[in-house]
Amino acid sequence: MENGDQFQEISKTKYNCLLFDLDDTLYPLSSGLAEQVKKNIQEYMLQKLGIPEAKVSELCFSLYKTYGTTMAGLKAIGFDFDYDDFHGFVHGRLPYDLLNPDPVLRGILLNLPIRKIVFTNSDKAHASRVLHRLGLEDCFETIISFETLNSSNKLKTPDNEGGSEYKPCSTEIFDFYEYICRPDSDAVLPRTPVVCKPFEDAFEKVFNMADIDPQRTLFFDDSLRNLLTGKSLGLHTVLVGTSVRTTGVDHALDSIHNMKVAFPELWESDEKPESIECSRKVSIETSVIA
Repeated sequence: MENGDQFQEISKTKYNCLLFDLDDTLYPLSSGLAEQVKKNIQEYMLQKLGIPEAKVSELCFSLYKTYGTTMAGLKAIGFDFDYDDFHGFVHGRLPYDLLNPDPVLRGILLNLPIRKIVFTNSDKAHASRVLHRLGLEDCFETIISFETLNSSNKLKTPDNEGGSEYKPCSTEIFDFYEYICRPDSDAVLPRTPVVCKPFEDAFEKVFNMADIDPQRTLFFDDSLRNLLTGKSLGLHTVLVGTSVRTTGVDHALDSIHNMKVAFPELWESDEKPESIECSRKVSIETSVIA
């Protein structure tokens, strides 16, 4: 290989973007917020959707494992509810004081000379509150949230002329609980109308809208399934929350704080992105796809 070709090959391997999950990645699972989210989701299923209490816990977990989020699963099997109502109930009542400012992580992020983007399945209000509590609200170029990838399903009324007409997913509820209790069932699972991780279409939309080259991007997430999808699409993957590297991911960090030790080359990069400043946040609303 000629010296010029070798330099070009090395240059191509540099990372020029960091893509971060939010919950249980930018802050630890030990904060206890995830447990509160699960509690609120199960209460929503019980109180708002009328799902029998005996089925709620198992159904909540199984839908999450199958569809990436419990909400995506509930929509897939035919439950009719408003996205904003769900998010307001689940995230609107969270004890965000469980999260503390993280000046160490803030320093790490602000000193990184390359693009940094949050990609979360959560709604924009939740993402904003979490980043504010952590003191990281000005550390990212943009936040790609639930609303960025999904159109509103709010019913249009005279008092809500800006809303879009909502069409129920189904008139029948797929018996997912019966399905998971019978692993030999040949029933075909319904698709979810929700665009979210871990599905490929969510990642591909993010790549296009944020002009991301997956081959030059590090993706940090606590979900193995999300990481495996990302890796299959070319992302370099980092499992956060354990130091044990699992088959199918490239790196593993016990804490997001360890990224400077794990990737010292990020701070040695001489390739600063054009017109990117950490103090500039791109408005979430301007990223929303109709």
